[in-house]
Amino acid sequence: MTILTNARIILADAVIHGTIVLEDGRIAAVEPGRSDAPGAEDMDGDTLMPGVVDLHTDNLERQVQPRSNARWPSRSAMVAHDAQCAAAGVTTVLDALCLGDLGFDKDRVRTFLDGVTDGDALAGTGLLKSDHYLHLRCELPSPDMMALLDPVADHPRVRMVSLMDHSPGVGQYFNLDHYRRIRVKEGLDPAYVERRIIELQAQRERTRGPNRQALLQRVSPAVVLASHDDRTQEEIDENHRDGIRISEFPTTKLAAVAAQACGMQVIAGAPNIVRGGSHSGNVSAADLVREGAVDAFASDYVPASLIEAAFLCAGETGITLPDAVALVTARPAQMANLPDRGRLAVGLRADVVRLRLHDRLPVVRQVWRAGERVI
Repeated sequence: MTILTNARIILADAVIHGTIVLEDGRIAAVEPGRSDAPGAEDMDGDTLMPGVVDLHTDNLERQVQPRSNARWPSRSAMVAHDAQCAAAGVTTVLDALCLGDLGFDKDRVRTFLDGVTDGDALAGTGLLKSDHYLHLRCELPSPDMMALLDPVADHPRVRMVSLMDHSPGVGQYFNLDHYRRIRVKEGLDPAYVERRIIELQAQRERTRGPNRQALLQRVSPAVVLASHDDRTQEEIDENHRDGIRISEFPTTKLAAVAAQACGMQVIAGAPNIVRGGSHSGNVSAADLVREGAVDAFASDYVPASLIEAAFLCAGETGITLPDAVALVTARPAQMANLPDRGRLAVGLRADVVRLRLHDRLPVVRQVWRAGERVI
């Protein structure tokens, strides 16, 4: 049994000063006031919140390839990725792995294959600090996407599948001038980029439709489906008709509002909040929060952004601290069909994060996952 007392505790609808008891991997009690029980651990007034649930992080890719020309051993990268997630208070993580390549990042497919293998090898060892599930990011225009998806579509760790389209001229790359600048900045010859734009647009015409229908038929109804980088009303309408219930990282306010209007849920990027805006010129996530058009945050590429984004939202967008924390805990847990976590409530998993504010920056000090201290 672990007793954490003299803490500021963030509950689903309130913040109290009190005590939490962890026993057999679950939360056994949440009570106001200080405990005098022998062995109770004094939290010194620090904040306790639920363990974070991250629905989408590309962080593993950054550990596998810390520099553009330097690939790290994959299992070592997985362990480092896991440690970074746990240190950021993320006790449940959906590792976002890309299936399919549009000709500019072939190593992403290797990262996907290694990521599944390494996650399986480490899952039962007790060496990982966070719970790891799979989020399969399926590049619809890629000719090999379905061949990559089929062997893992029924994998027990798959919790989410997102339908992506990173072709030039649509979604994230609607602005072709922006697309050209990115590719040229990567060191590619401008003439080659122009040729690839034409080739990729033609490939999209051939493959996107058939791949989309094949994916929708192949994925189990139990797996959560998400769209990605929605921009227009037409895209939202198509996704809703196809039974997709989550819009991930909509690039415009129009798309986010339209998604919610038809009953879809919206995931926004936490780095967008921390940085004060999108790194690629898309809609401000803070503005979407003020509109009530965000249901959850995902870390995208910085695990530590999640808790910081929640506390920033509570201070700057007018929502309460419990509601802000729910954007990175209870709501993503619900989206991923993980009802046993995401709140500090009796009977739920004892995933708990201790943090202290330094000025306005929340700093993680300790983390318990299923009652075991991992940080």
